[in-house]
Amino acid sequence: MQAQGKDRFAPILNVIKLTTAGVAAGVLAAAVALPAVGGAGVSAKSAVGALDLKPEELEEPPLSERTKLVDANGKQIAQFYFENRQSVSLDKVAPIMQKALIAIEDFRFYKHGPIDIEGTARALIKNLTTGGVTQGGSSITQQYVKQVLVNAAETDEERAAATATTVSRKLNELRYAMAIEQKYTKNEILERYLNIAYFGAGAHGIQAAARRFFDKPASELSLAESATLAGAVQNPARTDPNVGPKSRALLLERRNVVLDRMAEVGAITRPEADEAKKKKLGWKDVEMPGGCEESSYPYFCLYVQNEILLNKDFGKTAEERLKLLQRGGLTIKTTIDPKMQKAAEKAIKKYVSPKDKPVAAQAMVVPGTGEIKAMAASRKFGNSKKKNEMSYNLVADAAHGGGRGFQQGSTAKVYTLTAALAEGMKFADGFPAPNGYRATGYSSFKDCKGNGVGDPSHTVNNSSEGGGGFKTLESGTWGSVNTFFMKLQQSVGLCDTVKTAKKMGLKRADGGKLGEFETFTLGINEVDPVTVANTYATLGARGKYCAPLAITEVKDRDGKVTRFKPKCEQVLDEEVADAVSAILSGVFTKGTMSGVGGIGRDAAGKTGTTDNYTAAWFAGYTPNLSSAVSIGDPRGAFSHNLIGVTIGGRYYPYVYGASISGPIWKESMISALKGVEPAKFHSADRSRFGGCSDKCAPKPKKKERDDRGDRDFDDLRDLFDRDNDRGDRGRGGDNNRGWGDWNETGLVPAD
Repeated sequence: MQAQGKDRFAPILNVIKLTTAGVAAGVLAAAVALPAVGGAGVSAKSAVGALDLKPEELEEPPLSERTKLVDANGKQIAQFYFENRQSVSLDKVAPIMQKALIAIEDFRFYKHGPIDIEGTARALIKNLTTGGVTQGGSSITQQYVKQVLVNAAETDEERAAATATTVSRKLNELRYAMAIEQKYTKNEILERYLNIAYFGAGAHGIQAAARRFFDKPASELSLAESATLAGAVQNPARTDPNVGPKSRALLLERRNVVLDRMAEVGAITRPEADEAKKKKLGWKDVEMPGGCEESSYPYFCLYVQNEILLNKDFGKTAEERLKLLQRGGLTIKTTIDPKMQKAAEKAIKKYVSPKDKPVAAQAMVVPGTGEIKAMAASRKFGNSKKKNEMSYNLVADAAHGGGRGFQQGSTAKVYTLTAALAEGMKFADGFPAPNGYRATGYSSFKDCKGNGVGDPSHTVNNSSEGGGGFKTLESGTWGSVNTFFMKLQQSVGLCDTVKTAKKMGLKRADGGKLGEFETFTLGINEVDPVTVANTYATLGARGKYCAPLAITEVKDRDGKVTRFKPKCEQVLDEEVADAVSAILSGVFTKGTMSGVGGIGRDAAGKTGTTDNYTAAWFAGYTPNLSSAVSIGDPRGAFSHNLIGVTIGGRYYPYVYGASISGPIWKESMISALKGVEPAKFHSADRSRFGGCSDKCAPKPKKKERDDRGDRDFDDLRDLFDRDNDRGDRGRGGDNNRGWGDWNETGLVPAD
């Protein structure tokens, strides 16, 4: 019966072979090959007459290409992809791979037009004799068309239509194939097919498949490896080696079929085929990680990822931006410096363990450009609670994948100091700083809307000084005296302080409005290390604010390069910034960091410890680099404060700004700046800021016995731990008045 069936359709085959038009006959054969056309009774003349044989232009959307991030030196640090693909030119594909694919898929590829008439005729006969569609007979050109339609499909319905076994789909495919053959050379078609084809195991395109299967580029594939990949194209789901042993066995079997076919068509010799068939499959199972979890710098990677998704430079809508990131084939050059990143990671690891519940986080930013050079944290990035991993960006704000941050503490006092100097105060100007401060009325402090936000019912205490005494801009800053800064902010104006902070780049980590309360200067707002480091970088750049910058260059798939320049603005008088730096430099020698010390070059900074020890900070800068380090418990700073905790294997009764954050900052900055020519701060203009104006210290009276209750913080250093930063205890900001839990315990012995 089978032989009779072949004889029955021999006339059709002869008609096709004798038809020089080729394309029309091929279309007719393909149409008849589909059962839905109605069988052998259809005449060639009527069928051809009913078909539109004109080529139809095929829209070819760009292939989904992986996007890669590279560091400042050009080394890849992460990649994103919707499909794991890296397109290559045909000369980057081993010739034996090209031969293998052609032999098994379309051995007459270079000899026929848009369709293989003989191949289609064979498929016609096979399908008619079996009563179904068991053989496709599609040329490589037709297969390419089908892949383009599948890849362009956005919905399940469109994908189903692109693969439907219908006459209309087949005819459209053939019309497109005719246009493709007119548009490209055979080599160009082969190259496009090799790059679009799916090989299994998540590998799209020949380059990704060669890497995924055999850990080598497509240019280095051997005969056996080429036959394996050529065989995988037919049914990648069935022969996916990643699925298991059974699928690998099927792939090996399919590889040998390809080798036999290559010998049969003369692409290789029979001995070559037999020798290759003796080889093992050779599946390497090379993971192709995507996303930030697999990046060597996951927190920075998250920052960049969110920067792209938020920035309209990369697309008008969030959907467009995500598509570009996952499919655009971009090479994104970033600002991260491996040396500086390593310095931050090493210093953090020395003081804080990945197993600790409190987390240390650090950011490094370049003054004058805003370039982020390092983003590190003590905990590893991931979703495993068992491994104490973190699934969000500990170093950045919520907009860049972060959380709520931690209260800033006394690192916020710098904004009040800056505002005071900008308004004409001098280094020796000051106020009596009592042990406790209470606003005289609600109008003592007004927010930027003019609302009175003073709280005459609340007392702000100095917990690190037995008594305040007269404090100047210098001594009040070096000792981080709370009551002094409350009086300073009252003199300058709360709104002016807030405006200064905003100009320098301060914003809340959660994206909300800054809380404009009486204790703003004590750091009640929750912030993140990138933001704090960047506000201090404004001072390092002599008053020039630059928006944080993580991306410097983007190269698209066609090689077009777009460069991103720093976005900067002069927001402070240069001399004011110089004066602030002059005062903050003394923190290392005369203030709360004197027990830790400086870094051997011009540097300025400020410690910060929040109320009830919920978080501890150090932020500091040189003209070359700015950095901020925070430590706190992400489970909830107020419910899990830093009192009586073990961090990095060491027990701390209380954690201050100079206990952990300060040493991390010091060691990381020394290492990060090694080999960088030290830059010096500009000297402060003493004619403008030296001495005092109308806020001078009262003239001393006759020398009397030492009033131990009024001695300065410097005198207490021998009695209290040198890491002590108790003056940094600012009010918490967890309600609408900006107050948090408060425990007026007076002096607490240092550890």
